[in-house]
Amino acid sequence: MRKTLISLLFICFSLSLLSQAANDIHFRSVLVDTHNDILSSSVLDGLDISKRLTTGHSDLIRWKEGGLDVQFFSVWTGEIARNKEGFYKDANQEIDSLDSIVKRNSDKMILAKTYRDVMRGIKEKKLVALIGVEGGHMIESDMNKLDALYNRGMRYMTLTWNNSTDWSTSARDETQKSDKLGHKGLTDFGRQIVKRMNELGILVDLSHTGEQTFYDALAVTGKPVLLSHSSVYNICPVFRNVKDEQIKAVAKNGGVICINFNAGFVGKEFSEMEMTLEKNSKQMEDSLKAIYNDSVTVHRKSEEAIAAKLNPYRPGLAQLIDHIDYIIKMVGDDYVGIGSDFDGVTSLPMQMDDVTCYPLITKELIKRGYTKKSIRKILGGNVLRVMKANLK
Repeated sequence: MRKTLISLLFICFSLSLLSQAANDIHFRSVLVDTHNDILSSSVLDGLDISKRLTTGHSDLIRWKEGGLDVQFFSVWTGEIARNKEGFYKDANQEIDSLDSIVKRNSDKMILAKTYRDVMRGIKEKKLVALIGVEGGHMIESDMNKLDALYNRGMRYMTLTWNNSTDWSTSARDETQKSDKLGHKGLTDFGRQIVKRMNELGILVDLSHTGEQTFYDALAVTGKPVLLSHSSVYNICPVFRNVKDEQIKAVAKNGGVICINFNAGFVGKEFSEMEMTLEKNSKQMEDSLKAIYNDSVTVHRKSEEAIAAKLNPYRPGLAQLIDHIDYIIKMVGDDYVGIGSDFDGVTSLPMQMDDVTCYPLITKELIKRGYTKKSIRKILGGNVLRVMKANLK
């Protein structure tokens, strides 16, 4: 009995030391997250992220609690523009929203446009906000609009979202609609876009891009690239994740792959069940129509039912860290980072419920034997290196 009690006390003491060490490393490191969708998911709905929210994954208070230092805010619009003026108007509307947030919270935030701005904000212990435009369709195939968004603060552009443009093809279209595409990869104009991004100091983001676009862009760029929110295909084989040869190509380029927290990109079992349920979603909605009259309620109830069925298949924190492990074992610890996609996903790994949970990543990395130096690279050092190489 006495030995059992001593063993339990030793375990508790060891866990306490681990937590203390994890917090010390975590909050002394620079944490960079390259993808968050709060602008389109909550800000456009009028929510005030300067206060603690009871919905969503993020706000200024919770970012502080999670130890976040630098956040790329995703500027996103889907395949159909919100505004009648088009995608470019949508992008500017979200940038307007971020500008307003920063102005209202200037004691807590800074909008960075240069690498010097980033480092100054970190030194001042403010949340450093940067703009990442998620989808080349928002420049509407107009080089002048690329320049204009740069002048407004865009510091990365994802060449495609799920939808292709007339100058670049997406991962979804290259895998699911390849026989209907007029071309694969970058056109000559697409190559000009990449070169212009290099000239201006805009990171080339290759998340969401098809493999041909990915390799075409790597052949053109003279700067390290970013994958702002992608995970490992060999662990979870979905079209949005990156394959082994792509991982090696990013390392050769000196870029960084930032791991996406979307449960469907992290866990294979979750992804497979999600696809099965999506195939049966119409049948589910048809049965709900017999109970509910309006389409909004039917859609909401269908999503709730799917979420409930998916919940037992959610991957754990360990599976998320497996993606980081995989890349490091393949190419080293210089080429991986954090690209959560908080507020852009409907399901997350267990324990990673919101932005306050970032320290759990550090704790798991310590448990796996990662050194303080490696952890600092993973949490933000690698992305800072790539930013320094690109930003003016």
